[in-house]
Amino acid sequence: MKTQWTLLIGLVFAIIIAVFAVVNVDPVPVNYMFGEAHWPLILVILGSALIGAVISASFVFFNLFSKTRQIKHLTKDLEQRDRQMERLEKDLDEKIKQLAVQQEKLSKNERETVQAEEL
Repeated sequence: MKTQWTLLIGLVFAIIIAVFAVVNVDPVPVNYMFGEAHWPLILVILGSALIGAVISASFVFFNLFSKTRQIKHLTKDLEQRDRQMERLEKDLDEKIKQLAVQQEKLSKNERETVQAEEL
């Protein structure tokens, strides 16, 4: 839905620029640093709009590229932490099993001690 609104707004701006450019067809002087030329105002307006669109798109693509790299880095970090957490969970399970075995041995020794004292 957001993409449709963005496209619609862009289309409205493009129509406004096109109408504005068609109304202004008189030749105007364009001063370069090294010379001057006379261009129809329609070309100056459309050229300026095109240059603005290219500059805006380059910023968007640069931002998108940066976010994509950041997402890849964070995904890799998350996978590494998941593997570390799995390893720690396995170690914890082993420790719990060892403690259970030791506790059973200890309780068995206590029962034997109590039985020996009763005799």
